[in-house]
Amino acid sequence: MWVSQSTGGTRERIQAVALELFTEQGYEKTSLREIAERLNVTKAALYYHFKSKDEIVSSFVEDRLRRMDELIEWARSQPATLDTRRILISRYADAMFAGDQPSVMRFFEQNQTVLKSLSAGLQMRDRMMRLANELCRGDESPAAQLRAALTLFAVHSSWFAVRAPDITNDERRRIALEVADELLARIASEPAGGPAARTVEQPGAGDQPRSDAA
Repeated sequence: MWVSQSTGGTRERIQAVALELFTEQGYEKTSLREIAERLNVTKAALYYHFKSKDEIVSSFVEDRLRRMDELIEWARSQPATLDTRRILISRYADAMFAGDQPSVMRFFEQNQTVLKSLSAGLQMRDRMMRLANELCRGDESPAAQLRAALTLFAVHSSWFAVRAPDITNDERRRIALEVADELLARIASEPAGGPAARTVEQPGAGDQPRSDAA
């Protein structure tokens, strides 16, 4: 697929074409030369904007990382309740369904092995872990941690696991959030009084210890 000149400036065209090639044939099998050829520019022109494929990948996940940082910061200022988790995953879905993010998600899904060694991949993993931590804050159980991670995966996998023909983006988002909500509902919320509310009550001064013989 060719990206026309009207797509934007040279930098934006490089990002779009690189993303296409990385998704079509894989990150490792795509060279800078192939990207330049599809763009019909010289390698020198390409190097002016990006010195490596890693730089290109980092550039088109920058916006995603920024949005995730904003969501993490917001979540930290909210109580650890089911309502907060629902709003968080809904806003995350909004961000991941916007603009070219679906294409970025497909790229990450198809190139997971190589991305483990790229700076962009490491940054994405870090943000995903932070988001998952916020989704299960208040419930430190292993089951809650797994459910939080699967909640995020429900949003991502809607792009490749849901294979119904002619399904719209809105329908994918709705299905993803329905599954996510089922998982979130199983994560315990922090008591209304906060951590102190979980303190076990101690016997008062006037209470008498119960004797087993009584």
